[in-house]
Amino acid sequence: MELTQATVDELLARLGPDGHLFLPGDLDPYELTDLLGARFGDPRTLVLDGFTDPAVDESRGAALLAPFGDRVGTIRAWAYGDQWVGAGTAWDAEGIDRPVLVTAPREVPEPPAVAPGEDVDWVRRLIRITGWTYPARRPDVDWAGVESRLGTALPADYKRMVETFGEGAFDGFLGLDQEPYAGLREDGLLVWAGTEHEDLYCWRIEGDDPDRWPVVVRSFDGEDRSFGCRTAEFVCRILVDPRHPYTLARYFGTHWFLNYRESAGQ
Repeated sequence: MELTQATVDELLARLGPDGHLFLPGDLDPYELTDLLGARFGDPRTLVLDGFTDPAVDESRGAALLAPFGDRVGTIRAWAYGDQWVGAGTAWDAEGIDRPVLVTAPREVPEPPAVAPGEDVDWVRRLIRITGWTYPARRPDVDWAGVESRLGTALPADYKRMVETFGEGAFDGFLGLDQEPYAGLREDGLLVWAGTEHEDLYCWRIEGDDPDRWPVVVRSFDGEDRSFGCRTAEFVCRILVDPRHPYTLARYFGTHWFLNYRESAGQ
């Protein structure tokens, strides 16, 4: 069978929220994993060469293994909204090792609680959420020059985010601008990120302390929605809080930062 992203979408729609499918034996399971990874992000390995990760439980996709019993070769899993998606290999009823695609219901977790008044280093928390282990990507940014061009100082946590992660996107979706865009300056806004849905993530310039500027999301249809938090906190919350109006937590169970230079092999 010809395996494309459209094919995978059709197969997932056929499976529904709870099902599995043995695929043709000549299909490359690694190609299937790559296509799912391009859509859902980095997978979690549940079973590798017949050995199940002892940490696997219901919160980590164990339901994906139920249809196969002890006949699993390798299964990698993605959390997406209220569904687990898995792909890999398993032995069918005739004992033939075949590629498989499997889905199972998933309970969306509650966000990690933050105590009232807790002093949180949101950039450090963002590093933990994304599993970021690389050295700082842009530690020598000329912020004095950037701020001079813009005519204003910039929030400290935004500058730390750029220095830490460099050019790329959170969950491959929220693109982090390396220098704020001043095209909405007449509306009192500076743009610091954007999405493929054409939403713009901004600050409203209020007062002389940029660390107190609220985050504003301008949607593709020109509506503004304000949030009384700083930049890194806003990003953390959309990654982990499924109730946030711009959440990614309902779609991705693990989070990452896609650095464009790293992904291009540079």
